[in-house]
Amino acid sequence: MNFGEKWRHLSPNIKRSLMTDAKGLPLSLVVAAANTHDIKLVADTLDAEWLRGYLQSRHYEPYIQSRKEESDACQNTDFKAQRWVVERTHSWMNRFRRILIRWEKKVENYEAMLHFVCGIIVWNKTLLG
Repeated sequence: MNFGEKWRHLSPNIKRSLMTDAKGLPLSLVVAAANTHDIKLVADTLDAEWLRGYLQSRHYEPYIQSRKEESDACQNTDFKAQRWVVERTHSWMNRFRRILIRWEKKVENYEAMLHFVCGIIVWNKTLLG
């Protein structure tokens, strides 16, 4: 028996896309197959006018960079990337062993655990400081 075939159902072929606020608290989470392009996961959502309006009504300042702004920012020497906030949140999520290594067979169970971990992160950062 090939060891890879036996554990194939546990392979971590999942991509998680995360939207956070400025402090790194998770606001939205999308789970899809790893071979799905990022644009298909979040392009329509991030550029939607209804989302910008909703975020502004909740007193969030949406920072959604267009492709032109991104290319202009790369040429600007004063540009400060804000991606580290999302990467830090992914790091917080990876502290949970069950998230770092996918043990669940069903994607639904893994996604439920991701939402649970996001809830723990929000609880820790807001209530406990």
